[in-house]
Amino acid sequence: MKRQHDPLRLDVAAFAADGAALDGQWPGASLERLADTQTPPQDVPLAEVRWQAAGERRPVTGGEAELWLSLSADTRVWLTCQRCLQPFEVPLSLSRRIRFVRGESQAEALDAESEDDVLALSRSLDLRELVEDELLLDLPIVPRHAVCPQPLPTGSPADEAGEAASPRENPFAVLRQLKTGRNGD
Repeated sequence: MKRQHDPLRLDVAAFAADGAALDGQWPGASLERLADTQTPPQDVPLAEVRWQAAGERRPVTGGEAELWLSLSADTRVWLTCQRCLQPFEVPLSLSRRIRFVRGESQAEALDAESEDDVLALSRSLDLRELVEDELLLDLPIVPRHAVCPQPLPTGSPADEAGEAASPRENPFAVLRQLKTGRNGD
């Protein structure tokens, strides 16, 4: 008999043993940490997060079966372009395979040598928190348009104010003078 699985709290061992699968959608604002990173235009709601999770138990010859969770999620987030400082929408799509093992030390050892993520098996797993963590990790480090929609200002802020910009002094000029002075002695 298949067990019922709460889509927010998973018993990963039972979920994987059953080969269970879940999917759904969450309002963008319900993932608070992800919502806090966004800068949507005024009156624009945050996009829904669509997700899927599937458990798998893989038998291993001469050992304990491996427990796996396949996780995917898609959404669109509003970020601020670091060039033009305007909000823009970025698609996020992730697909992860996570292996669960018994104990933190085993997880650390296997994670270092595996392409897949490895986590320590816990009594229950908050699926919403895991999806949110993975989406946060997928955010671009420096968000920016491929081509900014508005031309960028040229020159320094002093140029824009109509003041003449003074040329920067070469920081190595003093060293050059010292070197020239010594060689001339």
